[in-house]
Amino acid sequence: MNLLFGTAGIPLSTENRNTINGIKQARKLGLDAMELEFVQSVNISMDRAPEVRKAAKENSVTLTCHAPYYINLNSLDSAKLEAGRLRLLNAARIANLCGGWSVAFHPAFYHKMPADKVYENVEKQLSAVMKILKDEGNEIWIRPEVMGRVSQFGTLEEIIKLSQNIENVLPCVDFGHLHARDGKYNTYEEFCSALALLEKELGRYALDNMHIHIEGIEYNDKGERFHKELDDSDMNYRDLAKAWKNFKIGGVVISESPNIEKDAMMLKGIQEDSI
Repeated sequence: MNLLFGTAGIPLSTENRNTINGIKQARKLGLDAMELEFVQSVNISMDRAPEVRKAAKENSVTLTCHAPYYINLNSLDSAKLEAGRLRLLNAARIANLCGGWSVAFHPAFYHKMPADKVYENVEKQLSAVMKILKDEGNEIWIRPEVMGRVSQFGTLEEIIKLSQNIENVLPCVDFGHLHARDGKYNTYEEFCSALALLEKELGRYALDNMHIHIEGIEYNDKGERFHKELDDSDMNYRDLAKAWKNFKIGGVVISESPNIEKDAMMLKGIQEDSI
């Protein structure tokens, strides 16, 4: 799979904003992908999904999905835990009907619990979700995301471990989050070290099929505060693109900057110029 570039949701320049028109606009902009933003709710019905699938195929746009924010696989409230599992399942089901390739989600909060206990809880809950999807014949990739706040479960190492232990799970690597979490991972050498770790622990297949989020981020000692355009941030995106090229990665890069298509098109241009 080549490295594809797209937007987190319907491009801002889309007229008559809806998912199908967003897919068409992504193609007009020269982009190859679009992420279905289910972050507030799964907003595509089962009846509508085949039309989305058809539009994506006709326009050669690869669809990914961001599941609802309201998922916490370490919730201390059993009702919220069950609701989170159902939100992830519903996102995966609809994204699959839309022809989606991959579903990213925010996995959990630590709640001041020991990190190893939180990992155990998240693995248990995600394994249960994956069993249901497997039994339904749904093989869409599920991607726990590398998270940007120190209160959130989701270091690169934690997400890699989940991917090693649960079938059909691979990381969503948000390089903005990776940087914002502790202020590191912003040099060419650090980017290469992250990619090398992924290859070492998950194999070449993981690098050939990456789901990446990228944006600038305002952050402090607690991590992420809010997203910014790449050029308005300290994100060293040119060296990041160089690392992507040198590791010959494939998959989908989704821009989550406030100007989603501007930064997606810029990154695609950098990548194409460097080939």
